[in-house]
Amino acid sequence: MTAQAADRARYDRATAHLDAPVAIVDLDAFDANAQDLVRRAAGKPVRVASKSVRCRALLERVLAKDGFAGIMSFTLAESLWLARSGFEDILLAYPSADRTAFAELASDPKLAAAVTVMVDDVAQLDLIDASRAGGGEVVRVCLELDTSLQLLGGRVRIGALRSPLRSPDQLADVARAVARRPGFRLVGIMAYEGHIAGVGDAVAGRPLRSRAIRLMQATARRELAERRAAVVRAVRAVAPDLEFVNGGGTGSVQHTAAEDAVTEIAAGSGLYVPRLFDNYTSFSGRPAALFAQPVVRRPGVGVVTVLGGGYPASGAPGPDRLPVPYLPEGLRYDPQEGPGEVQTPLLGSPADDLLIGDKVWFRHAKAGELCERFEVLHLVEGDRVTATAPTYRGEGHTFL
Repeated sequence: MTAQAADRARYDRATAHLDAPVAIVDLDAFDANAQDLVRRAAGKPVRVASKSVRCRALLERVLAKDGFAGIMSFTLAESLWLARSGFEDILLAYPSADRTAFAELASDPKLAAAVTVMVDDVAQLDLIDASRAGGGEVVRVCLELDTSLQLLGGRVRIGALRSPLRSPDQLADVARAVARRPGFRLVGIMAYEGHIAGVGDAVAGRPLRSRAIRLMQATARRELAERRAAVVRAVRAVAPDLEFVNGGGTGSVQHTAAEDAVTEIAAGSGLYVPRLFDNYTSFSGRPAALFAQPVVRRPGVGVVTVLGGGYPASGAPGPDRLPVPYLPEGLRYDPQEGPGEVQTPLLGSPADDLLIGDKVWFRHAKAGELCERFEVLHLVEGDRVTATAPTYRGEGHTFL
């Protein structure tokens, strides 16, 4: 029996009393992945990206482990909810235009002390000030650095379109604007190198593309390390009490941790290890988050149909954004249909061994987005479900 077959047997036994669709997190795999993130961070604390987890119980579990400290959130409303729930040191990774939430932040000392907001434009400070509604609490601010690799004089750009702040002078100018303005305190710098951390460099069946990605990423790491160090020096000249410099992502933990200028690493997807993280030479993890759909039809030899399963991930549309049939091994989509909203045909010889009501296990393309489809995660240890934890959706929250 292969390791994957053994996992399938465990998951089927653990969830035999549960009807599919159902989602699980294998806690042994989750904990092993957490330990690997800490190992790769080499002594620098790992800030957990909540969008990749979206379950308070699992956020609490990982933050209780040595080597993890703080949350990187994805909306201001989520940040306030987490702070009210007892989480501390929450860094909002994206600028917000949520005026109601800013009014709450500026009027509550506990929230203002726990949450740091992201800024890359003085106009965002104006919006916050206009939203205060009389709230006088000091708002903690982090500046975001554009990490993209620019070649040929800027005519070629590789990386996400995020912050407009790229040079040390640009960040220092905004840092001075924050320092001059009452009611704000600059506490951090963030830089997410998605073209390094979020792009696999070992694409199956594409050796030339993989080599090109590795060359690009090596060039990008060198350029960013030099520029990030210069940015930190420039901003510290304005704000010498800067508390943190955040960088990285699951795919670049060890590389980012090696930079002296970086004080903490952001990661979250590496806890669940969705399919987008299968193609890396720098690390390998254990799939921890899975969902199962029930077999409801057997249309013919070598074919079964499961209920639903069309859960595409965000990003540029493509096959890599689709869930992947995982267990039993050897199933594949019908190219004419793919994963559908209400039914998904699956092809392959393992289909002939599946009966009506059996479970087919899938891996989502991205980590936390799975939780937008399910109200609870069943937590598996060995071959038993030992707990059930609500997702954000299960607690009545869909922040985006």
